[in-house]
Amino acid sequence: MALSPDSPQHILRPVRLGTIAISFALALLLDFLPWKDLRLTPDFVALVLVFWCVRQPRLVGLGIGWALGLVIDAGNCVLLGQHALAYSLLAFFAISLSRRILWFGLLQQALHVAPLLVFAEAVTALVRLATGAEFPGWTIFVGPLIGALLWPLASVLLLAPQRRPVTSDETRAI
Repeated sequence: MALSPDSPQHILRPVRLGTIAISFALALLLDFLPWKDLRLTPDFVALVLVFWCVRQPRLVGLGIGWALGLVIDAGNCVLLGQHALAYSLLAFFAISLSRRILWFGLLQQALHVAPLLVFAEAVTALVRLATGAEFPGWTIFVGPLIGALLWPLASVLLLAPQRRPVTSDETRAI
């Protein structure tokens, strides 16, 4: 029987700030790679931001989302602030829903994460439309849905440094 990352048999160690920083650095690296079709590529920074806002809302929040958004805007040479706005709203809603999301298994969590990622993409699209850009098409919402499908894998990978091995000690009372 495979254990889910949230099963009671797993005791998680406290998260290290270095783990959070490295996960955001890797997500930024993945977002800055030259993908063939950007509309079909998930927003890895948004996915990692949602994960840490749900798991560690006291450490990762709106300020981190805003800063990461500015980095994404500067790195992609787009209107400064559009991703910052989207990521700060994404962080707010992820923190608001964090207790609810954690009640579910990974697949049900992905169903909660999908609307959050689609919402963030919609905010950036609305900002671009407000500045006079053309509508890029409905395919821009495929990337966030692929990101939601990656949620179980991302959860397992991002929680791996915190996991303790499952060992049974017959001499302990608990």
